[in-house]
Amino acid sequence: MNTPAKSRSANRFTDRWLPVIAWGVALLLMVVMVLLIVRRAQAVFFTPVEPTAMVESTQPQEVEEQPAQLADLPGFDPSGSTYSITRNSVPHTVIPTKARSGIEEYIVGPGDSVFSIAVKYNLQPETILWANADQLQDNPNMLSVDMKLRIPPVDGVLYQWKTNDYVEKISGDYRVTPEAILTFPGNKLDLTNPVIQAGQYVMIPGGEREFQQWIIPTVWRANAGATQSIAGPGSCALDGGGAYGSGAFIWPTANTYLSGNDYWSGHLGIDIATPTGMPVWAADSGLVVYSGSIGGGYGLMVMIDHGNGYHTLYAHNSELVVRCGQSVSQGQVIAYAGSTGNSTGPHLHFEVRYNGGFINPWYVLP
Repeated sequence: MNTPAKSRSANRFTDRWLPVIAWGVALLLMVVMVLLIVRRAQAVFFTPVEPTAMVESTQPQEVEEQPAQLADLPGFDPSGSTYSITRNSVPHTVIPTKARSGIEEYIVGPGDSVFSIAVKYNLQPETILWANADQLQDNPNMLSVDMKLRIPPVDGVLYQWKTNDYVEKISGDYRVTPEAILTFPGNKLDLTNPVIQAGQYVMIPGGEREFQQWIIPTVWRANAGATQSIAGPGSCALDGGGAYGSGAFIWPTANTYLSGNDYWSGHLGIDIATPTGMPVWAADSGLVVYSGSIGGGYGLMVMIDHGNGYHTLYAHNSELVVRCGQSVSQGQVIAYAGSTGNSTGPHLHFEVRYNGGFINPWYVLP
């Protein structure tokens, strides 16, 4: 079959020029790609900083806040004059104290007092006395070294449950609501069935009661028309007379600061710091109405009737140098300090009474 001339001409054109056109398009694409790469490189590495034209405007312009720039700090140079700032390390970590809910045991040591123990546990001294009434009998002077005390978790009364006790009765006796006993976590009571066994210790938060104090009776001289003697080896028969006080007191020792209990409702005197053997002076002139050993934890004790309604008492002495019925003058040595009786360390227990009632010694001491 013969191919037409027109068809042969078209085939020659395709065979001759199509490859040339294809190569031309390829070269054009390569040139465009190179140009794009060059312009990209110029944008990254050779971008010129265009000056900003100053344009005046009559309209207020908003000022865009720029983030604060941090100043560059100098590098550390150990050989130069620039040094880094140091801070001393703190070797102790402050750990928050957790509120106590249970009873702790405390063994009394030398120098302890009910007052100082209460301060250690951030409690009122009454709380310590009430929790240990079986040993202390509400008398701080009964405290002794190695005695084991119960320390309640909070202020109030630590009560040992008895047979036939019930919550409403005990809460009323100690002036709290029943809920105070039932909801205290340390009591661990089931609110749906609060069963408390006899002998179990129960905390009564905020509870209080009256003190049952062991008090040495006040001894009066004969013409006072009151009790003239008390039982004990230091008592004597008084027939009146004797020295009288001025009503102006001096400190009974050279020290004028405390080492134990202060005056409070459960401790009707002050404990003055005194080493063993320190002289004890009569705080005012008067008649010695007791001089000797006595119970209640007071040890060797002297009591002076000043003849004007005042009495003073000096306890825990190591040695007494006056006798019952002897007149003494203000500042006269009547004893030497010590730690007799129930005492955890040497000190002078000093009391002041007026018309038989206790007053705070701080009210009369200079």
